[in-house]
Amino acid sequence: MSAAALLAPWIDRQLRLLLGQRGHARLLQGPSGLGQYDLALALARSWLCDTPDADGVACGRCASCHAVDVRTHADLRVLMPEVQMQALDWPLPQRAQAEIDDKKRKPSREIRVDAMREAVEFAQRTDARGRGKVVLVYPAEQMNGITANALLKTLEEPNGDVRFVLASEAAHQLLPTIRSRCQAHAMQWPSDDEMCAWLEGQGIAAADVAPLLRAAGGRPDDALGYARAGRDPRRWALLPRAVAQGDTTVFADWRPAEVVSALQKLCHDLSAVRAGAAPRYFAPEDLPAAPSWQALARWSKVLAAEARTAEHPFQAGLMLEALVSGAQNVLHSRQTRSQAPR
Repeated sequence: MSAAALLAPWIDRQLRLLLGQRGHARLLQGPSGLGQYDLALALARSWLCDTPDADGVACGRCASCHAVDVRTHADLRVLMPEVQMQALDWPLPQRAQAEIDDKKRKPSREIRVDAMREAVEFAQRTDARGRGKVVLVYPAEQMNGITANALLKTLEEPNGDVRFVLASEAAHQLLPTIRSRCQAHAMQWPSDDEMCAWLEGQGIAAADVAPLLRAAGGRPDDALGYARAGRDPRRWALLPRAVAQGDTTVFADWRPAEVVSALQKLCHDLSAVRAGAAPRYFAPEDLPAAPSWQALARWSKVLAAEARTAEHPFQAGLMLEALVSGAQNVLHSRQTRSQAPR
């Protein structure tokens, strides 16, 4: 089976478009859940393929494609936060793996500068298979200033046989000098019919597709991720009322970061309703009455602060209780006549 056959149809369309363009550096940008990583890897695979099709798309059968599949391609360097590399089965550099195995440190949540320096050295070497080299950076916004600056000169003046693909879910956080050295590509939103058909093709029951897409804000990759994480889409509709009642069981088995994200979505939708707009993540009938603007603004700031430490809370159980208690207080706050919607 060809590599293109495994891609979502909207990713395949963008892949063929990008393969028809010239340039040594691409920046794939857009909100999460639109397939930036899949498109970036498909581009890298196609650039390195021994026998691509007429459009330049990887065959999925040659030795090069197999080497990408098993994460051993000599001419592909992938730069990610170490936690993400582990989640996607990419091997860590030997030194980094040894440090983690010896408990000297935890896997990083940003792209480390030493990994970038190794990638810059990689870009200066001769390719091993005669199809050039590729450096893939995802999510690119996880480069700090030092790491990004280590990439700049090579990105501006690369060797003739190296190409870069940067994929980002928050491109505005990248250094302007990084963005200016890349050809930007805005990720395309698929149609509702395409998303539904694709999700059903991934084994999701037809009745679950719509609630999963709503929970994901219409982003198909995120919807698939929720399904694979075992999230019951029918419980999503119950979440706002459960939170209003102070019920923490609705978040059973959720990580603190997932709880914060869900509450941020609830805050977003209540703010939208207060402004007279349609909610995005929940059905209107599932939402409680919107509290005051002041209460929503304060809650939004609290959740943004919690999001910064949610991946490593001091005590996850206490954090959950505090989050739900705070949400309950907001949802039951009274609004004055002057704050009522006009």
